[in-house]
Amino acid sequence: MPYVWLDVERDEEGARLRDLAGARPEDLPLVLVPDGETLRAPTPVAVATALGLRTRAERDLYDLCIVGGGPAGLAAAVYAASEGLSTVIVEHDAPGGQAGQSAAIENYLGFPRGLSGSDLAQRAIAQARRFGAEMVLARDVVALEARGLARAVRLDGAEDIEARSVVLATGVSYRRLGAPGLDTLVGRGVQYGSNAGQAAACAGDEVYVVGAANSAGQAVLNLARYAERVTLVVRGESLEAGMSQYLVERIRADPRIRVLCTTEVVGADGDGHLERLTLSDRHTGASTEVDAAWLFVYIGATPRTDWLGADIVRDEHGFVVTGHDLVTGPHARGWTLARPPFALETSLPGVFAAGDVRSDSMKRVASAVGEGSMSVYFVHRYLATI
Repeated sequence: MPYVWLDVERDEEGARLRDLAGARPEDLPLVLVPDGETLRAPTPVAVATALGLRTRAERDLYDLCIVGGGPAGLAAAVYAASEGLSTVIVEHDAPGGQAGQSAAIENYLGFPRGLSGSDLAQRAIAQARRFGAEMVLARDVVALEARGLARAVRLDGAEDIEARSVVLATGVSYRRLGAPGLDTLVGRGVQYGSNAGQAAACAGDEVYVVGAANSAGQAVLNLARYAERVTLVVRGESLEAGMSQYLVERIRADPRIRVLCTTEVVGADGDGHLERLTLSDRHTGASTEVDAAWLFVYIGATPRTDWLGADIVRDEHGFVVTGHDLVTGPHARGWTLARPPFALETSLPGVFAAGDVRSDSMKRVASAVGEGSMSVYFVHRYLATI
């Protein structure tokens, strides 16, 4: 949804609109919508409703309910809806997932010059809607239940959604960096992840990025277009261990980017906004204080599976176990049917997992799209058995 963000402490127009609305500090953020009532410190559901987005399901029973609107979930929706399955996606935030915030995806098949994550997400959303997939937005899923042959997805503050099959595509959320001072500066110079638009706000500033995977590399290259200098902080010995070679080469070749290996952020400080970071050398233990206006953190992620019950087997890190791994290996438990589980099928028959949330998945956009598409094939096979 197109929007304009005005800071009431920095923008005269923002302050003027705040005063016209008679807004107090506890009313912020103030959301002004066309032809609608001014929203004061609204919930995501209230904003979505005011914008005319769907926050409740229309049907009593679907063929497929997809939980999560990232690349895996959107791919599953496109293929399911195009093949005639009544399909609904439940997304607690905005469709696109973490990939939707990526400044540039340069190794996705068919786009030799790359594309932004938001562009990929918007194209996929348009495809899914064109084929008739519904989207229920701004709703948190709190539980999954088996009700006979139906599977019920329980929503916070709304009616349950029942479907004959479910695809779990909830992805992962960024891990928090535990350095002192960071939590109070989140949103004030400290960011977990970033999108393409945030880079322009860093123009002329000293920027630090923590991480060593592809998402960190893509962010660094995007931020370097605007920032005075970008420093990539890496705990390991080298970038090559966790980052694609094409990104490593571009980072090394960019004079605006500095790479500090065997280094970690151990502290942050600032008066209302990030001003300084404390870095520590992991070999010597020596600490250094540096000026920094922005810190973007990419240190891995944890799966969003806390809401799943005991019927869904997960590995020691919370990722969902599927297919062959349910009958052999360290997580072989929970499968009760005479037939073997389908690939991507969880320990609850008729419930499948795709993308980053799945145990031992590749954690790439292309593989998430592939698994989301492939899950629909197994949904068809499952539906043929009931």
